[in-house]
Amino acid sequence: MRIVGLTGGIASGKSTVSSLFKAHGIPVVDADLVARDVLKKGTGGWKKVVEAFGEDILQDNGEVERLKLGRIVFSDPDKRQLLNRLLAPYISSGIFWEILKLWMKGYRVIVLDVPLLFEAKMDKWTKPVIVVWVDPETQLQRLMARDRTSQEEATNRIQAQMPLDLKKTKADIVIDNTGSLDDLNVCFRKILFQVTKPLTWTEFALSRQGAFVAFISIFVGVLICRKTL
Repeated sequence: MRIVGLTGGIASGKSTVSSLFKAHGIPVVDADLVARDVLKKGTGGWKKVVEAFGEDILQDNGEVERLKLGRIVFSDPDKRQLLNRLLAPYISSGIFWEILKLWMKGYRVIVLDVPLLFEAKMDKWTKPVIVVWVDPETQLQRLMARDRTSQEEATNRIQAQMPLDLKKTKADIVIDNTGSLDDLNVCFRKILFQVTKPLTWTEFALSRQGAFVAFISIFVGVLICRKTL
């Protein structure tokens, strides 16, 4: 099984690339969706976060108000690190089960979409690693336009993440998304060819099909040994 790592920065266009993979039949494990699930009312993650940040972050129905929590952690690095520590075990577990379900279904290539791929050390699970990159000014302008936020708030949110220029140096594949959507589609088609090429022997061995072949080989080997004894 090939697990492709996909990351970027806020307003870099990572979600657009993720959607392109889905449109071409490549399943995507989205860490943001997993994070939403682990924050649902009554879950272990919800209890930890409410205990740490207080009930002021809750809506009337008891669910976490993500925008309010986001404003708190984006303006305070210590609280952001606290939130990451509290949720990391639940998110990692959720991602593992999503990958396992896709493995059971027989998928050979999946995409792991994680904003904090490098920060969470999840890049060790993936090969290749794709980083969706834009220059700082483009990132700032896109974020302000998308969220209708002030320059100060947008800057704080960008600075709360690892710089895209640094992520770029850690990537196996870089998607430059400073151009148009048509430019992105052209670039994506080239990358799709790369990530869907035949699996290596190691990747095949980690797939469901590889496990089945290994089981059959062992079974046949045992039968042969019994006949020769």
